[in-house]
Amino acid sequence: MNGRTAVIATLIALGALASIAAFAPEPPVTLVVCAPGYPGSTAEAQPAMDALAAAVGAGAGWKRAQLKAIYFETEQTGLDRLAASDAALLLAPLPLWLKHRGGLALQPHLQAVEEGGEAAEAWTLVAPSGAVTGPAGLAGFELTSIAGYSPRFIRGTVLGGWGELPPTVTIAFSNAVVSGLRRASAGGKVAVLLDRAQAAALPTLPFAARLQVVTRSMPLPVSVLSVVRGRLPAARLASLLKGFTTLTGAPAGRDALAGVRLARFVPADQAALVRARDLFARAKD
Repeated sequence: MNGRTAVIATLIALGALASIAAFAPEPPVTLVVCAPGYPGSTAEAQPAMDALAAAVGAGAGWKRAQLKAIYFETEQTGLDRLAASDAALLLAPLPLWLKHRGGLALQPHLQAVEEGGEAAEAWTLVAPSGAVTGPAGLAGFELTSIAGYSPRFIRGTVLGGWGELPPTVTIAFSNAVVSGLRRASAGGKVAVLLDRAQAAALPTLPFAARLQVVTRSMPLPVSVLSVVRGRLPAARLASLLKGFTTLTGAPAGRDALAGVRLARFVPADQAALVRARDLFARAKD
C-alpha cells in the first residue's frame, strides 16, 4: 500500500468511527433523590422512582433506559451514590443542598413543590408554652428537627433573622417530631423546629395547648433539583428540564408526581437560594 492509499484508508476509517459515535446511545443518567429522615427506604421507594424516571424521560424525549432514579433516606448513602459518574442530578431538601452545595459543585435549576404546598415554605419553632420569648431563652435547650443534620442551616438560614442562638443550644437530628413535642409539652427544655407539614399537624395534638409557636422563618425553598459537578451537557440538561416541568401535562406524569408526593417542578428562585446561602455561610455549626 503506497502512502496515498494509506492516507485514504485512514480517513475512511476515521469517518466510519465518527459515524458510529454519532449514532451511539448517550450514556445513562441517574437522578439521586436524598431526603434524610423522611419516610421510606431505597427499596420501598424504587417503584415510585422508576415511575418518575420514566415520566421525566418520556417528556424529555429520551429512551427509557437513559434516565434512572434512586432514593436514599440517609445523608451518607446519598453522598456515596453521588460519587459515581452517572449520578448527574440531585433532588434534595434545602438543608442538604446548602450543606453540600460547594463540595458537590451543585448547579440549581428547578425547585420541587410538595402536594398542598408552595415552592417556598416557612419553618416553625415550637417550645413549651411561655418558656421562650427570644433567642436567649433557648440557652441550655435541646433543639430537635428533621433538618438537625445541618446545624448551620438552623442557626443561620432558618433562625438567623430571628437572632443569634446561644452557644449552649444543642441541635439534634430527629424525625421523631411527636416525641419531641410531647417532651416540650411536659415542660422539658426542648424546642422543635417543624417543616410545613409538621406545623400544619401541630393543632391536632392533644397536648398542643401546652406548646407555643415561638417564631417562623421567612419562606424558604423546600427542595432543589441540581446538576452535580457539571455532569450533564447543555443540550441533555435542557431536554431533561423540559421533562420535569411538563410532568403535569400527562396522566403518567401526574401519577408519577403523586407517587413521590409532589405537585410540580418550577424554575429555581435563584435570588432566594442566594439569600439562603448567604445566611448559611454566616452561621457556625
